[in-house]
Amino acid sequence: MHAYYLLIPAALLLIGLLWAERGQEPRRVLIFKAPLSALFVAAALLQPHPLAGYFWLVLVGLVLGLLGDVCLALKGESAFKAGLAAFLLGHVAYVIALAGLTPLAKWINPGLLAICAVSALVFLRLRPRLGALRLPVLAYIVVITLMLLGAWAAMFNPALPRAGAWVVFAGAAAFYLSDLLVARDRFLHPGWLNRLLGLPLYYGGQFLLALSVGLVA
Repeated sequence: MHAYYLLIPAALLLIGLLWAERGQEPRRVLIFKAPLSALFVAAALLQPHPLAGYFWLVLVGLVLGLLGDVCLALKGESAFKAGLAAFLLGHVAYVIALAGLTPLAKWINPGLLAICAVSALVFLRLRPRLGALRLPVLAYIVVITLMLLGAWAAMFNPALPRAGAWVVFAGAAAFYLSDLLVARDRFLHPGWLNRLLGLPLYYGGQFLLALSVGLVA
């Protein structure tokens, strides 16, 4: 239960991060973002982890998220690409973790087509603005879609505790939505509103996934 106490300093750091993002000062952003992201890694480490495989894969995803956060706090195309790569690999880790919870054959359910349709529409909307990033962004959208599908499949898995399944899905859905806001900010309509909405969704998603390691069995 000690991991839940980390939510208090996390909330304070998130407020500081939003303030720093409002001022668009990279140094201040990094001061708040790095320790805040480190807290969701700590939250996973402090949880019991009855399913070791799921725990280690989620932990890898969280650490890659921390690295991605640091990269995205820096300016420049190279830092953005490095952050994108870190998050892509992190999502791959989450997809593999979710496949360990629910076999891929059981991912086919009524929500599959709806989730895929939303992702396809997002890519079609972004495509004219992507330029040389078209293929990396397409790969990223495919992977985050798989992550959400795996989390949605967990909701239909009777072998999982209901609380754990809900936390997994809520974490993945929040992360997915935050990624859409990052894309909107980067390629369509830049502005602080994207971060005001996206950052709480992102950190909420990461903390929920971190806490899920103690709730899935």
